[in-house]
Amino acid sequence: MFYLTRPSPSTIARFLKTSQDLPLSYGPVGILETTARHVDDQTVTIGTGRMDFERATQELRSWTHFTLGWVELFPRDATIEPGTVVAVLIRHLGFWSLNGCRVLYHVGDDTRFGFAYGTLPNHAEAGEELFVVAFDPVTEAVTYRIRAVSWPYALLAYLGQPIVRYLQARFRRDSSTAMTRAVRSRAAI
Repeated sequence: MFYLTRPSPSTIARFLKTSQDLPLSYGPVGILETTARHVDDQTVTIGTGRMDFERATQELRSWTHFTLGWVELFPRDATIEPGTVVAVLIRHLGFWSLNGCRVLYHVGDDTRFGFAYGTLPNHAEAGEELFVVAFDPVTEAVTYRIRAVSWPYALLAYLGQPIVRYLQARFRRDSSTAMTRAVRSRAAI
């Protein structure tokens, strides 16, 4: 949903409430592994060692990768449990959009942790996005990966596809910066 001004807290609350029972805007779940569509995939090193991995896992659970200034997540204390519905508020080009998503599944083991969410019909795009932090036991590098597949769902997203692709790339870059900053600032404490 698009807005000319920042939506009020009550508008965001109503958006979240009406999003709870919406179906996904695509199918099947898990398209990141099975689709032939264009996939965006970025991995960056955000730290070193087991402690940084533990910090990165906590930051991912806290949605730190969405604390970007121009992107916000609601509710702010959302869990990453499958079924959780969130609203992603984005400020872009002088207007705002609210986009509904549902947490779908977790991935991981002793050296990887992450989760994916999928879009709801009130999202400008349709698709799935996966966020993963990983620890390499050999190099001790801690990485943050975003893997996403999407396509326009709203007419405005279709018409503005070059801008949408720019914003998606900006999100990947800024999200990686936010995770790096969070892990390194906690390491300094």
